[in-house]
Amino acid sequence: MADFVSLQEIAIAAKSRMSPQAWDYLTGGSDSETTLKRNRYAIDSIALRPRVLVDVCQVDTAASFLNFALRIPVMLAPIGSLHLMHPGGAIPVVKAAERFGTLPFISTVTNPAIEEVGPATQGPKVFQLYVRGDGGWVDDILDRAVAAGFNALCITVDVAHYSRRERDLVNRFTRREFVKSPNLAKVSFDTEFNWQAALTWPFIEHCRKRSKLPIILKGVATAEDAKLAVEHGVDSIYVSNHGGRQLDHGIGAIDALTEVVEVAKGKCAIVVDGGFTRGTDVVKAIARGADAVAIGKLQGVALAAGGEEALVQALELLEKEMVTAMALLGVCSLNELGPQHLRSAMPMNPPHAFSAYPLFNERFGL
Repeated sequence: MADFVSLQEIAIAAKSRMSPQAWDYLTGGSDSETTLKRNRYAIDSIALRPRVLVDVCQVDTAASFLNFALRIPVMLAPIGSLHLMHPGGAIPVVKAAERFGTLPFISTVTNPAIEEVGPATQGPKVFQLYVRGDGGWVDDILDRAVAAGFNALCITVDVAHYSRRERDLVNRFTRREFVKSPNLAKVSFDTEFNWQAALTWPFIEHCRKRSKLPIILKGVATAEDAKLAVEHGVDSIYVSNHGGRQLDHGIGAIDALTEVVEVAKGKCAIVVDGGFTRGTDVVKAIARGADAVAIGKLQGVALAAGGEEALVQALELLEKEMVTAMALLGVCSLNELGPQHLRSAMPMNPPHAFSAYPLFNERFGL
């Protein structure tokens, strides 16, 4: 197992080890990939304002999310088909999360079965729901998640229609071939009705009553929907554009975070994902009002680079980067971060999924 000293090394190792098809699946976006690029562009359009002559000998990165303790305000986003990055699928994810001290989100459409993932560790876990059947199917999988020991429910709501992810299409890398999760054993993709397209707000309340778990609503990107989410009593709003993999020509996730925070801050927990690959990215999101950030692509490349060990190292490196950034901003805890530490700036790099890694870009001619 390599002793990675940089997140860049992890990304370089992953790209060298993954098939081109799996790499495109993990790192690509929909259509023109404008939303994917805007995720990174929006983060890079924020500069940090340092303060000096402040005692920062002790910097505390600890956070909490829905009463779950987090070593840093970074959680592991739900990823479908984790077995494409590592044969263990979700198992190394939950083990790395427990070792490091964070919260993993486990997708409906990954391996192995939730009955195996849940008991794999004692740490808390979130089950992420894609609806792939009627009311009976939903009740069954919710009951299974509860029985398997999951502690919260994340309902993804930005996939009313599956997007055109053209890298996958050109690679002939279709869902039928790579979505083989045992959690979908009752579903035939040849005859499947688009159950996600039929979701409305009453469905959220049904899931709450059935599971009795805290509800995290994933895929919110506007103040209007954030207001409705608060009115419907969700426990957390998860700001996301699906990593740029659903609606093309959306705004960057950290920009969407701003309008969500305006209507929801203090009323429910707020998490955001979309392009976060550096500790400074996390600091920016917390300063903009997020309670935590979730990582998807970075999580995937860490798994591909070295499984559980590499994922733990990636989280440790994010922590080191956060500590450095916070100390140079003159803050010792997350609650000291705010808009006063941010200002607008011109991005310096053409945006793509890993444009924050100059050595990666040089190595692969990007």
